[in-house]
Amino acid sequence: MKTTIKREDILGPLQQVIGAVERRQTLPILGNVLFKSTGGDISLTATDLEIEMVSRVNADKSDDFQTTIPARKLLDICKALPESSPINFNIEDSRVSLTSARSRFSLASLSARDFPGLDEIEELQSFSIAQNIFKQLFDKTSFAMAQQDVRYYLNGILMEISSDKIKLVATDGHRLALSETSLDTGMDEEKQIIIPRKAVLELSRLLDSGDSPARCILSQNHFRVETDSLVFTTKLIDGKFPDYQRVIPVDGNKILEVDREVLKSSMSRIAILSNEKYRGIRLTLTSGNLSIQANNPDQEEAEEELQVDYSEGDVEIGFNVTYLIDVLTVLDSAKVQVKLKDSNSSAIISDSKDDSSLYVVMPMRL
Repeated sequence: MKTTIKREDILGPLQQVIGAVERRQTLPILGNVLFKSTGGDISLTATDLEIEMVSRVNADKSDDFQTTIPARKLLDICKALPESSPINFNIEDSRVSLTSARSRFSLASLSARDFPGLDEIEELQSFSIAQNIFKQLFDKTSFAMAQQDVRYYLNGILMEISSDKIKLVATDGHRLALSETSLDTGMDEEKQIIIPRKAVLELSRLLDSGDSPARCILSQNHFRVETDSLVFTTKLIDGKFPDYQRVIPVDGNKILEVDREVLKSSMSRIAILSNEKYRGIRLTLTSGNLSIQANNPDQEEAEEELQVDYSEGDVEIGFNVTYLIDVLTVLDSAKVQVKLKDSNSSAIISDSKDDSSLYVVMPMRL
């Protein structure tokens, strides 16, 4: 069985699905990509048993076949071949031969019958959203997800879907990120799902920056995103996400406004002399002035003062500087607003003119 595919036509789809291929896997076949042709349509499928990606490939001509090929080796070969070169695939029982110009490769394959797939999903609800908006929601919140936390429901993002809005929330117990957008979803009742960390990072990578639609499908245990070139399916985290509304302070009466880039640059400099383990800095607010200080066990110190828009009472508070810089990085406004109550209460950071995204950072004792 033979097929001919241009290098560019297979390289893109391969790069899309490669994220599902773990470098270390319990089953050898999970290191392979399912290469399948039916009626002239070719697809590439990769899975780690938690997420599954299916990408479409354009082919000049193709027989019907299915086999599995070592995914990373195939990707490396396609990257190394000259641009615009056609690749001839010859599929035999346990080998796949690739020829292109004067290059020839012979790869071991495994039976497509043994390739595992996710369970068939039953569509319960669906909606469509522009890819750039969806990607922006992930980018503005994913940094706050937990990593390998024993509270497994924190190792992902909460997606809350209502009839007119989509909201994404992430927290690791020390900080919280929330971003939302207005959207007519056509859903009668509010739905909450928790998307696993790996799926979130892959979706953020795969969604493009244009406004072409992504169709999102919800089932009992899965979430699927369909675009023109890709079908992405992930299992959902079975757990109850914390009531995030309870940790968002509502009584912050001290409001600070400051240039975002100036504040970010200042904190990056001060962070150099912060404690490498705890990353603590001290913020001291007085009328019109913000002092940022850090020190470390070597008795080294750093301090910088900024002019800010602030006229409330004096306050001194400590934070993990990494958490603050992460927030200032994902915000893209000229100015940011910080709401505080006192030195023992969490701060809310947001765009000074747009409340669609907000960030809660807990204080730390210094």
